[in-house]
This record gives sequence, C-alpha cells and structure tokens, in this order.
Amino acid sequence: MSEKLRTVVFYKNYFADFLAGQRQKVKDKIIWTLKLIEELRRVPETYLKSLEETDGLFEIRIKQGSDVFRIFCFFDEGKLIILMNGFVKKTQKTPKQEIEKALKIKKEYHDEKK
Repeated sequence: MSEKLRTVVFYKNYFADFLAGQRQKVKDKIIWTLKLIEELRRVPETYLKSLEETDGLFEIRIKQGSDVFRIFCFFDEGKLIILMNGFVKKTQKTPKQEIEKALKIKKEYHDEKK
C-alpha cells in the first residue's frame, strides 16, 4: 500500500448516491481508481483530466467493460479532491448540463466554506 499523496472526499450525497446506484463491478473499479488518484504522484489523463474552460473542474474517467463513467471533482487546498456528481457517458462530448451541474455544486461548496 502506497502513501496517500491526496485525499478524496465526498461532498454531500452527490457522489455517494451515484455510487450506490452502480453494479458491484463498477463500484469496485471506481474505488480502485480513487485509490490510484490518492496514491500516484502523477495521475495519467486516462484517469483524471482537467476540463478546459471550467475554472478548475476535473473529471475522473472510468471504463468498465463497454460502459464509460465520469465523476466530476476539483482540488481544494491542493491535496484534497472533492467528488461531486457522476454519470454514465453515452456520447463523445461531455454533456453541457452535467458540467453545469458540477459547476453549481462546486459553487455551493465554496459558498458554504466561506
């Protein structure tokens, strides 16, 4: 077991609700990916990618069989990764409404933190 370089936290129930609705194989893959993000010094874009023009929004990328999942997150204080909403990706481009939902959750987080 490697040393944790980052800490992944769930913000409210947004991510927990998404995770609870997944098949066990998908849950296992998501948990494996989150551990990878916590432990790797340099996380490959295959698993964690910055979304352009979104003010610090990242997507955690998970593929299980032919299914593709995305979980939005952002960094807080550099080492803390805040998980927000997740969804099953069905199109090439990330749906605009999913990005807007994530930005709204991010704003809610920062407003509460003040």
